[in-house]
Formats: sequence, structure tokens, C-alpha cells
Amino acid sequence: MTYAGVATLFVLASAAIAVYASVRMRLGKRWWAATGLTITVLVVLTIIFDSVMILSDLFRYDDSHLLGIKLWHAPIEDLAWPVAAGFLLPSLAALTAEKGNR
Repeated sequence: MTYAGVATLFVLASAAIAVYASVRMRLGKRWWAATGLTITVLVVLTIIFDSVMILSDLFRYDDSHLLGIKLWHAPIEDLAWPVAAGFLLPSLAALTAEKGNR
């Protein structure tokens, strides 16, 4: 499986959990705006730090498993992880906060 295939599965699963949490907890536009802002910041930081690490030759990717699209030096597939984390962690926090209030 390619990096993009694995990344897509994680993003879809975390987005589904975010939608579930949003519906179950009645999270509004403000929560979605904060989540979107968080994801944006994480993506920008990922582009910067991945590119610096790649330029420093700390790691390499097998190009045959990449789509070939890069932002600075970071492959587009690397951006799936901050997107997934940006959806998943606030969603889990909202869902577990509900259980803590019982």
C-alpha cells in the first residue's frame, strides 16, 4: 500500500470520529472553526519542519510510494497526519469529557 493509501484511511477515520463527536456532543461552528485553525497551524508547521528534516538528510522516502506532490520539500502524504490528529484529538477530548461529567 502507498503512503497516500494509508494516510487516506487515517484521515477518513478521524474525520468520521469528528463528525460523530460533533453530532453527539452538539459541537457548533466555534468548535469546527477552532479545529480548522488547529489543523491549519499543524499543517504549516509540518511543512516547515519536515522540509528542514528532509533538507538535513535525517530521513528519505521511497519515491515509488509517493504521489510526487511536494510543498517545499515535504511530500503531500505527510500532511495527512496533522490533519488526522487535528480531527481526532479534539473529538476524543469532547467525547471523554462527556464521560467524565457523569
